[in-house]
Parts: sequence; C-alpha cells; structure tokens
Amino acid sequence: MSLFSSLYVGASGLDATTTELGVVGDNIANSSTVGFKSASTVFADAMAQQLVGENGQEGLGVSVQAIQKNFSQGGFTTTGVSTNLAVQGNGLFVVKGNFAGEDGTYYTRNGQFTIDKNGFLTTLDGLQVQGLQADATGTVTSGLLGGLEIGNASAPAAATSSITIRGNLDQAAVAPPTFDPANPQTTSNFNTSMTVYDSLGKAIQLNIYFSKTDAADTQAGDSGDWTYHVVTDGANLATESDGATDATPGKATEVATGTLQFDAAGKLISNTTTVNGFNPLAATNPQPLTFDFGSGTLAGGSGLDGLTQYAANSAVSFVTQEGSSSGSLSGISVGQDGTITGSFTNGQTRTLGQVILANFQAPDQLKRDGSTLYSEQPASGAPTLGAPATADRGSISAGTLEQSNVDISNEFVNMIAAQRNFEANAKTLQTADTLLSELMQLKR
Repeated sequence: MSLFSSLYVGASGLDATTTELGVVGDNIANSSTVGFKSASTVFADAMAQQLVGENGQEGLGVSVQAIQKNFSQGGFTTTGVSTNLAVQGNGLFVVKGNFAGEDGTYYTRNGQFTIDKNGFLTTLDGLQVQGLQADATGTVTSGLLGGLEIGNASAPAAATSSITIRGNLDQAAVAPPTFDPANPQTTSNFNTSMTVYDSLGKAIQLNIYFSKTDAADTQAGDSGDWTYHVVTDGANLATESDGATDATPGKATEVATGTLQFDAAGKLISNTTTVNGFNPLAATNPQPLTFDFGSGTLAGGSGLDGLTQYAANSAVSFVTQEGSSSGSLSGISVGQDGTITGSFTNGQTRTLGQVILANFQAPDQLKRDGSTLYSEQPASGAPTLGAPATADRGSISAGTLEQSNVDISNEFVNMIAAQRNFEANAKTLQTADTLLSELMQLKR
C-alpha cells in the first residue's frame, strides 16, 4: 500500500465514524420521542487489493454497510387519554393520508391519536388511523378497511317494551275499594313509579298501583290475589290513529292492568295482563308493554325471583326497563383486541370500530419517513393486516404510550467509542502526512 493509499484508508475511517456519531446523536436527540426506534451503524471492510501470493491481500479501509433499526419494545407511560394507544408486542398501527406532500399508507408505533373535527381517529399530523368500522348496531364488518369515524357517533332513542319489577307485597294488606284512577291512593295498597320512553325517546312517567282483591282462600291453596294498574298523565297519550291527542292533560289515565296470584308460601303462581293500551302522543303507537313480575310456579318457575307475598311491608327492591332517550358520545374505550367502544349520555354503550395492526417479516427494513412514520419497501416484505392479539400481533394498551427504546447510557458508551475511533483514524492521516513530508525532504 502506498502512503497515498494510507491517507484514503484513514479518511474512510473518519467518514465511517462521523456517520456513527450522527446515528448516536440522532438516537440521543429522539430519546423522548414517542414510538421512536433506535438505530445502530454496521461497518464493513472496504474491497481489498491483491498484493503478492495467495494471502497477500491488503484492506482499503472501512465503509458503512447499513444503519440498522432496532424494533425492540420501548417502555410505557400512562397518560389517561383514551385515544392514546400503545402496542404490547409485534405490529405497527396503520395510518393513511398526506405526509410531506405525498399521499400514502404509513406505519407507526406512535399511538398519540386524537379525534379530528370530522370525527375521525387521526395522528397528530392528521393521518387517519385505519381499522374496521362498525355499523349502527355495533357489528364490525370484516374486510372493509378504512378510516375510523367515531367522533360523530350517537345513540338513537329506544322505546321501552318491557318493565321488570322485583319486591314484596304485604300478605296482611286489606283489600281497598275498587281501583279508581282519579283517586288512586285510597283505592290501592301500594304504588311505585318509573320512567319509560316512547319511540322518539321522550320520557314518560308511569305510576303502578297494587290493590289486593281478596283474602286468603285456603281451599284454593292461595293466600290472596292482587291487581296492578298502570297510570299516566293524559297529556302523554293519544287516542286517535294519527297520533293527535284528545286525552285530557292532567287527568290520570289507566294504560295497563292485570292480576297477580300467590300461593300459601308467598310464591308467585301466575300473572296476567288484561288491558294494555299505551299510546304515546306523536310517537309510534300503540306501544306494547310487557310486565315481568317474575316466573310463576304455574309456568314452571320458582315463584321467588320476582314479586313475593310475605307478611312484611310492601316494598320494591328493583325496577328497570330497557328504553332510553337519544344520546351523544361522551367517551370511548379501547380493548386489548383494538375494539373501540363508545359510551353515550343516555347510558348506552356500542362498538364503534376496531383498530388493526400490520406485521412485517423484516420491520427493520422499513423506510423511515420522519415523524415516527415508516413505509413499506421491497426489503421489508408486504404487511399482514389483522386484529390485535391475533397471529403474533401484539395487544393494545389504551391510555398509555410507548416511549423511545433508546438506552441513553449505551449511547454514551457508543459515543465515546466513536470519538476514540475518529481520533485513531485521524492519527493514521497524521502519520501518513508526516511520512510524506519526510519523503519530500529526500529531494533536498
């Protein structure tokens, strides 16, 4: 090797270590960047030249073979923001849109997502997070990958169709006069109230009155029968098929009635509904209502899972109905499988969609595009898309973010080593230069 060749060998070392220092500096600079993956410099010896004999080869310096990405797991930080997501395990989020003036599909481990003004789940750069959208019933349609529009979701009104009541009616109660809706308190033994909803989501109060109708009949094997009467204000009702009202506002109007029968052990034998004429004003009517007072023994039930008749004060322990008013979105949650569930102001919940993940055979070969985004290239292989927590894809952790996987202490060690390598290569140049100077002196 000539002295001039020695200069080029030293220069190659300077170039290579300068690149390494740049990679180390980039890692350190991004040590707090969410979802950032560190990189390392891979060196290779430069092409050797043949000198004398089979083993007479001499190297020509060093080159940078590759800058290899490290896709190891980063640590997690809890944020409490429901749209912040982290991947535990393999896989990258899929996002789509315009970045740096180019439309395309990108991949990232940065789960700092938000809901934009159009209701879509997006990155902070405005790229739409890709997933499977759910329909109005909460069913996720597989195969239809696209942006997740969740911010505009609403819950429609649901008309009440069933009322469930649990409690006890006092066996010692004395039968009152015949029930009169205009004077319900003195013509009943006990009452409770509840709110139901019509097809438009309007809240309507119903009052349910219970009246004992006879004393114990030991020959019949029962301990007394009861009737129930469901009453509401006439202002809530329509009596014509077009929904117009001709009921009297302020007048208590009976909309349903039925009977209850109990045996000598206080168990419910049977219950029947004899009248059911609930016609909400300006809404779908008639609106059928069913009343669940428990499974009577006559129908093969226990007779103890609903209303009972014991020698104890009348009381209701549980009243519920499944109707609701319309509601707007009040919050979202994301499960480990990427399922997005919306909570609404009317108390309902519904699946809104599902985030999907992409896996690559060689994720370290993805093209780095900036802003923690990557794009596919031939060396990385094609992505396989699917739900989180399936097919070796990681699970989703909501309300958390994956931090950079940069190890600061390790990077400082690499920095010191690169610095020493640079100094050593500089010495090669300095020595070659000194020798050349000595050579030039021979001419004098």
